Amino acid sequence: MASKPIMQFYAELKDAPFPVWRRFQTLNDVRFSRLAYILMTMFEMQASHLFRIEIDNVENIRRTRTDELCDYLIKVYEEGGRYKTYLEVNLELMDDFARFGEESLDAAETLVKHHLTKPGYACTLEYDFGDGWEVEVTLEEVFEDGALPGRELPRVIAGEGYGIIEDGGGTWGLNEIEKAFQKGSGEAYENYSYWLGTDKPDLHAFDIEDMNFRLKKVPRIYKDIYELELKPTELSIAILERQYKK
Repeated sequence: MASKPIMQFYAELKDAPFPVWRRFQTLNDVRFSRLAYILMTMFEMQASHLFRIEIDNVENIRRTRTDELCDYLIKVYEEGGRYKTYLEVNLELMDDFARFGEESLDAAETLVKHHLTKPGYACTLEYDFGDGWEVEVTLEEVFEDGALPGRELPRVIAGEGYGIIEDGGGTWGLNEIEKAFQKGSGEAYENYSYWLGTDKPDLHAFDIEDMNFRLKKVPRIYKDIYELELKPTELSIAILERQYKK
């Protein structure tokens, strides 16, 4: 049974040319690094680029409070110089001096529940600073379910859209890829077909059964890559490449 509270999130690929979103659940002892690996798995990010998580502390207060404490809490963050919080696992790659109003934390050491403290609070996963993919993640609810085995988590319970195309040029490139395949002919279509190895990709499809299988395997592989700097084993590569479906 799930002996710890369960956090339910809604995550959406920002500025996507068509809906790409996930609703998922995880235990409330998750750290931001693991949350990132879960998101990367669900949105088809292949752990080949740097990432970070951004929390807009002031905006979280504004979006969830309308009482007399709202202005006071915002003032506390402003006076403390913590408008935004950034979390990364590559701490040595952070700026030597954070800009005013920002703080940097170790994603592998920081619990999500200590920052996303109530429903409505959100954060953003930024992946591949060249392509600029962003996934906005909102905490929807925290609940208990004694009948749900903890081994079933994390799990995705709903979703739409395939995810990103790695090194595809961000959401602009995703839009160009979709248009090329909708047309079904021409130079762009031929180039994308050759590059992706298929002439009929379904960018709107989402296989929830397959994704729940991957959520039990892939986040651990990504942790080894980012935190331990280990190369994937042959078995890990087989999982990442979905060789189990062949």
